[in-house]
Amino acid sequence: MAVSDPAYESASQLSRRRRLLILAICCMSLLIVSLDNTVLNVALPSMRREFGATVAGMQWTLDAYTLVLASLLMLAGSTADRIGRRKVFKTGLVLFTLGSVLCSLAPNLESLVAFRMVQAVGGSMLNPVAMSIITNTFTDPRERARAIGAWGGVVGISMAAGPLVGGLLTETVGWRSIFWINVPVGLAALLLTWRYVPESRAPKPRRPDPVGQLLVIALLGSITYAIIEAPSAGLGAVLPFAAIAVLALAGLLAYEPRRHEPLIDLRFFRSAPFSGATVIAISAFAALSGFLFLNTLYLQDVRELSALQAGLYMLPMAALTFVCAPLSGRLVGNRGPRLPLIVAGTSMAACGLLFAAFEAETSTPLLFTGYVLFGLGFGMVNAPITNTAVSGMPRSQAGVAAAIASTSRQTGATLGVAVIGSVLAAGTSAAAPAAGFVDASRPAWWIIMGCGLSVLVVGLATSGRWARRTARRTAERLESSKARVPAESSRTS
Repeated sequence: MAVSDPAYESASQLSRRRRLLILAICCMSLLIVSLDNTVLNVALPSMRREFGATVAGMQWTLDAYTLVLASLLMLAGSTADRIGRRKVFKTGLVLFTLGSVLCSLAPNLESLVAFRMVQAVGGSMLNPVAMSIITNTFTDPRERARAIGAWGGVVGISMAAGPLVGGLLTETVGWRSIFWINVPVGLAALLLTWRYVPESRAPKPRRPDPVGQLLVIALLGSITYAIIEAPSAGLGAVLPFAAIAVLALAGLLAYEPRRHEPLIDLRFFRSAPFSGATVIAISAFAALSGFLFLNTLYLQDVRELSALQAGLYMLPMAALTFVCAPLSGRLVGNRGPRLPLIVAGTSMAACGLLFAAFEAETSTPLLFTGYVLFGLGFGMVNAPITNTAVSGMPRSQAGVAAAIASTSRQTGATLGVAVIGSVLAAGTSAAAPAAGFVDASRPAWWIIMGCGLSVLVVGLATSGRWARRTARRTAERLESSKARVPAESSRTS
């Protein structure tokens, strides 16, 4: 009598309880990756004192992770589609957990930066691959949208818990303990994945694209480095990296369309909803990273709150994100992405306007109103991004589509910190009073308002009938070309 291997059960054979368990496992991976960034910021001063490091050295504990993560997301997504999503997901959990242990034992700053890069390699295998697993597990569009909404709600949990957990652990146990919390969660997720998550891969294995992958690494790595280093190193020092990014982009545009199985199928971007999701992801996450950057500095440097108190102040924003993310998923499943994107863009733009034009920092009621508006907007935007990015694509390329969405988020977060940080630095001095900080941050808030307007305008433009027609035509072309390639191969053989 044959024994069924749970690793190879199809999505149609899975019970609702099993599908929800798989969703919970994937959400655990997102939680540890998201939480790792929010708790680390709180611990930076303690780490700096122990290692005797400069501010730039501490910055690299964050930047090394960002750089590696952004560079490898595409590789992880395409590799998972090719060799198996469950296999790559388990590998990512092992590497991320191992990297966390090593970070907690780091004897010096250089080792910590290197171990953060190990974490990033594992992290690049988790988020896009987990989203691909969810896409292939929840085949019904409405169920998928709700699952993605729950997935987005985990971001709210990490935003709420990160500063509180990080501040509490740093003050009571020490900064090394912030990496310990990843170990039990990572091990539990690994065991549950081995037992309950079925294997899935593209029906026709895709051939590796080493040239395309190197070009992607060169593009994302060089542009991320240039953005990070421009404020401190100056424009002249980063121009060579900007040139590398331009050349790598030109190489991708010229090389990828010539391949039968490219790493990035540029035809994806003929779909207006898919292209719109990419732009919206960059805009929304640039606004998020800028929002957190500005408020962390204001609450701790101007209002002189502790890291734990600052986290409590921002709880309204995190709570709204947590509540609105699953609601957004339901709205996307029932009515499409248009309404959530309208609410998201309007709320984020209104938050930016409140700070830029009405100096919301100087009034506690206005401050909390701004936090509520931003939490509402960001909670609504995540489900439309991910659902639009993956739902119109062939399931065989779900990993690549999810990886593009994740890369867009990472790119937006990097842009937000770099641009808004340099704008703020240009208008402040080391001894700036509260009024000076508020005045200097006003241009940054106008930028955040512009990001919100971008979400609104692009969301309206790419969620109507014309946009849906472009998505259908793109899917038809992708499917027809996929059917044509095997036919041509059989004739030549």
